[in-house]
Amino acid sequence: MLPLSTQSLLDVFAPASSIASENVDLNWYPPSGTQINNLTSVLNGKGVYGFIFNTSHTADDVYGIYNWCNMPHVRKTEYVKASDDYELKYVEVIQRHHKRTPYADNAFPIESYQWNCGDQGLYYFGRPFNPNGKPAAEGFWQGFQSDINPFSPSGWIGSCQFPQITAGGLDDSWLHGKDLYEVYHDLLHFLPSRNDNWRSKVIFRVTNNQITSQVAGMFINGMWDTTESVPLIIQQAGVDSLEPQYNCKVGRDLFNEIMSSSNTAWHEHLEMGADLFATLDGISGVPSNDHGFHVSFDHYFDNLSARQCHDKPLPCKLVNGRNSSTCIDQELANSVYRMGQWEYSQIYRDAPLSLNASSASYGVWVAELASHLRDVIADKSDTLYFHNFAHDGSVSRLLSILQLDVMVWPGTGSEVVFELFKKRTRNGRDSNTASSTAANTSTNAPGSGSSSSGYYMRVLFSGQILKSSNPSLGLMDMIAVETLLAYFDGLVGENASLVESKCSDSTSHLD
Repeated sequence: MLPLSTQSLLDVFAPASSIASENVDLNWYPPSGTQINNLTSVLNGKGVYGFIFNTSHTADDVYGIYNWCNMPHVRKTEYVKASDDYELKYVEVIQRHHKRTPYADNAFPIESYQWNCGDQGLYYFGRPFNPNGKPAAEGFWQGFQSDINPFSPSGWIGSCQFPQITAGGLDDSWLHGKDLYEVYHDLLHFLPSRNDNWRSKVIFRVTNNQITSQVAGMFINGMWDTTESVPLIIQQAGVDSLEPQYNCKVGRDLFNEIMSSSNTAWHEHLEMGADLFATLDGISGVPSNDHGFHVSFDHYFDNLSARQCHDKPLPCKLVNGRNSSTCIDQELANSVYRMGQWEYSQIYRDAPLSLNASSASYGVWVAELASHLRDVIADKSDTLYFHNFAHDGSVSRLLSILQLDVMVWPGTGSEVVFELFKKRTRNGRDSNTASSTAANTSTNAPGSGSSSSGYYMRVLFSGQILKSSNPSLGLMDMIAVETLLAYFDGLVGENASLVESKCSDSTSHLD
């Protein structure tokens, strides 16, 4: 079979014929041009745009700036309340896990120091629900190295798993949960109190990657102050929509095409980054023919940023097993970080194929979100709050679908919040038609377009109102819910009815 051509890939994603989609623009629009996606600025720049890479702490007076180690999220201090004309009805959050050890695949062939995790435990045990069942000991993993086992792992050595959420990441997870409770309970009086029956009103979901469950446990304690059992719903491995894991060949082909020599911008960035790769390889010992380390700057980015988030030294070249004076300094690390930011903008926003790639590979989760909104509007759901613990690839695909105007690599703890409001009525009339002189406490005027149902959406990224490049979405501050649902339906179909065909080989027009 021949590879998919760009045109045949685009043919797969022709907009669905529907009345709703005719009124909503389903086209891809490029993001704004910034230093982040300007390759010349990336190559010749210094620093990383004021972004933070070396601590989870962001000072209160600058909170909201990008912090790779602990991204800004909704907090009581900065949260902007909606106008009193709107009543909050439902909240759904999707976040990336908090900071972790690096993935084993992203290690250098020989690492110059160990990474140990004796300051925490990863608990794995089963417990029968049968009331007559026996209790379980709270067993946790404790890494060790055998003096007998002749097979030593390459790369990172230590008592940690690679990856696992670190003690610092667990602390960040707990504070994240506490902060969201202070907004949605203390400030807005939306969530039940910790003494009420909150369990019937909230849902927590994780992926098959254990690091999301590690975050969830700490987050839930921060939010609800409980150490009791709480269900974490999870889809079956291989079809999970949250990570995502379901098979979508066309989506993979689209992303592969973005990251190939057929994409001029991608090819140029690899060519212009060749000297940077060579310098990094010479220090790290990574072979120049290691495909994983050279298809993008992802592996180097993860390796270096994980060290810096945990106050570990940047690596030096090993000579006869000892550190030399040739090291990766901060300027070199910053070059990697700028390249990584450019790559994520290119993969998920700048490339015209990005919207189709993301809507295919993340369309099922988007359709699930849409169904939750519909159930609330139809008064078929008692759930007030739904929280998804996911990954950078999850959040990036969602931001791609929403066409974020300035794309960044979602750092650890990144969150997107969907708030569903109903506009209050006055004297029996919908306040859409009633005159109003009340000041809107939001920093932005509500989005254009009235909702026939009276329901409106506000979408927040990093605690701030999300701005989309797509003109139908725009500044996502009180846009009619019908607009967002029509946009989702046009891309992925109601109840994900379009996703399977868009992911299938049978629709790929292969020769």
